[in-house]
Amino acid sequence: MEKQLQVLYEDNHIIAVNKRPSDLVQGDKTGDTPLSDFVKKYVKEKYDKPGEVFIGTVHRIDRPVSGIVLFARTSKALARLNQMFQTKEIQKTYWAVVKNKPAKESGKLIHYLKKNEAKNMSKAYANETPGALRSELDYELICSSDNYHLLQITPHTGRHHQIRVQLASMGCPIKGDLKYGFDRSNKDASIHLHARRIEFVHPVKKEPVTIVAPPPNEVLWNEFVKRVG
Repeated sequence: MEKQLQVLYEDNHIIAVNKRPSDLVQGDKTGDTPLSDFVKKYVKEKYDKPGEVFIGTVHRIDRPVSGIVLFARTSKALARLNQMFQTKEIQKTYWAVVKNKPAKESGKLIHYLKKNEAKNMSKAYANETPGALRSELDYELICSSDNYHLLQITPHTGRHHQIRVQLASMGCPIKGDLKYGFDRSNKDASIHLHARRIEFVHPVKKEPVTIVAPPPNEVLWNEFVKRVG
């Protein structure tokens, strides 16, 4: 169970790691070891802790997505962070690489998303639909390469596959995302969606915290990082 964790932030209350594409945040039917178990192992070994280590999963990002995942190291921090996510006190920013340039360089997308459990997909509707949840995000074009465009996304709701399906609905499916209309997969089964930044007030210390995660070390991501500077 060896895995080199990229720890972005840690203290006695919380720990944030940079998830690689393919890492599973929480256990599921695949039986693969989740990221939470690797974080437990890291904390146990680093601090030489006897017995069971407490790690609380606060939120998840999809398996093919990379970027920041926040965990709680105490039950107090977990309860407070859960509450902060519910009351939208935690702001997340994503980067997405798309092939098609959006018609407008920035804007707000509002859809109503309905999840299909059997297919593990969500469908976007333009108008209110029974069983569909209102979903909202802001996007902005940051820069472009010869063939691709880098968008910065600020979601205002946290729906199933929200960024993936909303970008696809405006004609900009994410690179590698076959499920939502991109024409071919990435070799490592990732998609070019990255949880870039998270901002919140520390649940215990009450100080502002900003955490930024570098994208995967991959040709296209590296090119955009260089361009953004």
